[in-house]
Amino acid sequence: MIEQPAYTGFGFSDEEWGLLVGLPQAILTAASAAESDGTRRTRAETAAGLETISAGRESASPLVAAVAGEIVARVGDPEAGEELPVLAPSDPQALIDDVLTRAGQAAALLATRVDEGQAGAYRHWLVEVADQVVTAAATGGILGIGGDVVSDSERRFRDRLAQVLND
Repeated sequence: MIEQPAYTGFGFSDEEWGLLVGLPQAILTAASAAESDGTRRTRAETAAGLETISAGRESASPLVAAVAGEIVARVGDPEAGEELPVLAPSDPQALIDDVLTRAGQAAALLATRVDEGQAGAYRHWLVEVADQVVTAAATGGILGIGGDVVSDSERRFRDRLAQVLND
């Protein structure tokens, strides 16, 4: 007997599942890119985002748990000390715009394929990933002292994401 991929149980195609699985990590990268913070702060943001993604494996939502489990299987488990590479997109605004577009596509897809509880849990989890990234390291300040916990550009991204996702 051939084992079916997890996403077939939710009624998604391979392409649709790819959108849902790719989006949390893309949100992590876009939230971090919303403000250029330097390597040390970006590492802290990336680690916070990966921790939040990883924590999704414990979600009461089977959809969030399945997506999070697949991401961790692909990129590594922070509980095992694995880290994502720090990415610095060449055009942060283009990345942000692309991520927001894909978030809208995911929200529309979920509205037609899963119940509101599953869709809402996934949308809320995505906003939580962004929130944890933008609050992981202060921006500005000198030698790590002072600065804003969340910059205006980070807040704008998080708020736009929440608006696109209706969360």
